[in-house]
Amino acid sequence: MTTAGAGVVEARLAELGLTLPEVVPPIAAYQPAVVSGGYVYTAGQLPMVEGKLPITGKVGAEVTAEEAKELARTCALNGLAAVKSVVGDLDRIARVVKVVGFVASASDFTGQPAVINGASELLGEVLGEKGVHARSAVGVAVLPLDAPVEVEFQIELVRE
Repeated sequence: MTTAGAGVVEARLAELGLTLPEVVPPIAAYQPAVVSGGYVYTAGQLPMVEGKLPITGKVGAEVTAEEAKELARTCALNGLAAVKSVVGDLDRIARVVKVVGFVASASDFTGQPAVINGASELLGEVLGEKGVHARSAVGVAVLPLDAPVEVEFQIELVRE
């Protein structure tokens, strides 16, 4: 990804040893992110790395909770890339309002909140107080491409 428009948030990503990936192309008829009014809404972000899922399956069966938590971090990074693609500069983020995380879960797995903490913690590390948000962590039977985790967010932009 280019460094044009890089600012404080991307400097913080670099301090953490993280880089924004390329925006994950849609796998169906939708956009990765859209701006409406003073908000950005992301599509559900899968934990794609270089165009593929590093792990597939259900959390609590083929995928451990710790692996899934790392995948949720990847989803959050992909979400930040999607936000940047529509606003140009992550420093335009006023705050993360809401995060919704979906966990493809084995029937007896109940640790969805701990898994989605991967995304929430990353947003806090990168954005500080602006990354504190409301959240839902939902267990589901299956996700697209057999992904273990999917994360979406709603972000308020700084008023210009």
